[in-house]
Amino acid sequence: MGTETPYRQRDHLEYPELTMFQMIKRVALEHPNEPAYEFYGKKTTYWRFLKRIERAARAFWQAGIGPGDVVTICMPNTPQALDCFYAVNRIGAIANMVHPLSAQNEITHYLKKTNSRIILTPDLFYEKVRRALDGVGHPVRILTARIQDELLPHLAAAYVVKKGKDYLAFPNRVQDELWTTFVLRAHPKTALPEPKYDPERTSVILYSGGTSGPPKGICLSDLNFNACALQAVEAIGETFRTGLKMLSCMPIFHGFGLGINIHTVVIHGACCILMPTFTDETYAQMLIRKRPHFIAGVPTIFEALLRNPELEGKDLSFLRGMFCGGDALSAELKKRIDLFLVRNHARIQVREGYGLTECVTASCLTPRDDSREGSIGLPFPDTEYRIVRPGTDEILPPGEEGEIILTGPTVMLGYYKDEAATAKTLRTLSDGRRWLYTGDLGCMDEDGFVYFRQRMKRMIITNGYNVYPSRIEKIIDSCPGVEYSCVIGVRDPRRMQRVRAYVVLSEGVPADDGTRNMILQKLRKNIAAYAIPKEIVFREELPRTLVGKVAYSVIQEEADREEAASGGEQDAGAGGAQDIIIDEAAEAGGEA
Repeated sequence: MGTETPYRQRDHLEYPELTMFQMIKRVALEHPNEPAYEFYGKKTTYWRFLKRIERAARAFWQAGIGPGDVVTICMPNTPQALDCFYAVNRIGAIANMVHPLSAQNEITHYLKKTNSRIILTPDLFYEKVRRALDGVGHPVRILTARIQDELLPHLAAAYVVKKGKDYLAFPNRVQDELWTTFVLRAHPKTALPEPKYDPERTSVILYSGGTSGPPKGICLSDLNFNACALQAVEAIGETFRTGLKMLSCMPIFHGFGLGINIHTVVIHGACCILMPTFTDETYAQMLIRKRPHFIAGVPTIFEALLRNPELEGKDLSFLRGMFCGGDALSAELKKRIDLFLVRNHARIQVREGYGLTECVTASCLTPRDDSREGSIGLPFPDTEYRIVRPGTDEILPPGEEGEIILTGPTVMLGYYKDEAATAKTLRTLSDGRRWLYTGDLGCMDEDGFVYFRQRMKRMIITNGYNVYPSRIEKIIDSCPGVEYSCVIGVRDPRRMQRVRAYVVLSEGVPADDGTRNMILQKLRKNIAAYAIPKEIVFREELPRTLVGKVAYSVIQEEADREEAASGGEQDAGAGGAQDIIIDEAAEAGGEA
């Protein structure tokens, strides 16, 4: 590694005027016999993938779905999900990507707001989706996908015996249909319109993570996705090509999963190894057996790798890239991951990316030859970052902290049917370009490296001082025996807000005064006294969003309810948590 010529990405790329489907078709014509994806050992070539997309597109067209119509895809990472996504794009319709674990009322909302008339979902969730239709107000047809239809024969038989038999009765409404029946009924001579490329057309609706409030529909175009895929490969500095494989664990309904784990892979002729579910054991097994060249995920996935004994001593030298995004990667966790990679003979380090669903996914990545502690790296090609004074358009100099804004071809078209939120987030500045105001705090150094601090909405004001939860969390997370933490501000009659930390400990670590003092000692060495949490709440686990981030808005709402019920007094915890209240002496024990 040390003798390699340092890689420098190009500043500008060319973006073909093609739809996402057309990008796939181009690869299928050039490399028809290469595998596009693999599902539990069953491989599908690019030519077969193209034919499956075309057949599904004809089925939708015959069902009356056309340009501008919305099809809801409520699926994990399965072949049916990929076929459906690109088929919808093929006919100019809009793919509305929904998490299959969404609550019933959330599914109702997604279908109602988008006026979606068709939804694809696994048989496992058919009943929930059917109940969700009661509140929609317009007819919706459910297409039901079965996992066994995409498995090798011996695995399919075993799956039906073990689990699939419980869902063979579905679908059970006359207007609903199995996905296999739906696509097989498509007439092979049905004429489809020629795909039309329009960089201002909404092709996909993804939903924000919901860490800071209700999810918003994010309208994204073909250009957004294609640009993201081309920029990502340039920033990664590795050639994505036939013969290479990505372990596609991040879900298709998430920008990171769809944009990087799927679309970036297939438009370059590489192969997606599809994982519909994640457990520590299955991920480790797939890593060992399939030997993928690239893996990408959120910090919780890589934390799981470190805990898995199956991976100790295994040869991971096949890895060419490991990318972390979707949530902040602490310096301590990065060190642990990098040591794990060295121990297992991988000649790489984990590289951290940053982005938002509002620009598909990542738009910034640490270079492979120049990482800087605390930095999320350099912007992708054709993507410009600025730091502005919060609430203004005033550009701040290097080193000064403010709101991160960015512009480039991956920036969303807007929020679905929410002009007010769009106007607040997207602004056209004096340079004539449309800038995305991220709501994130950060800074840039003299060399253009970006440093993320935290969401602006999370800032706590206590006794007139600004406190940044993410900084406290990083310190707590670096303590021995701490799995992860979440810091919030709760109402306080004297301070306006007081700082409370929720901490999840590793198995076997006692939630007692000794652990409390260890955490406090580390905090006092690293942050000012006013920022030290006045309360430490030990929990067995913390709520997470559907994509695995700690749902601090849920924790905040819970704390606010508790405060309101107790009249604002400090409480001793709820839900079986063990709370340790830090006394006023903590204020005198910190170091500025």
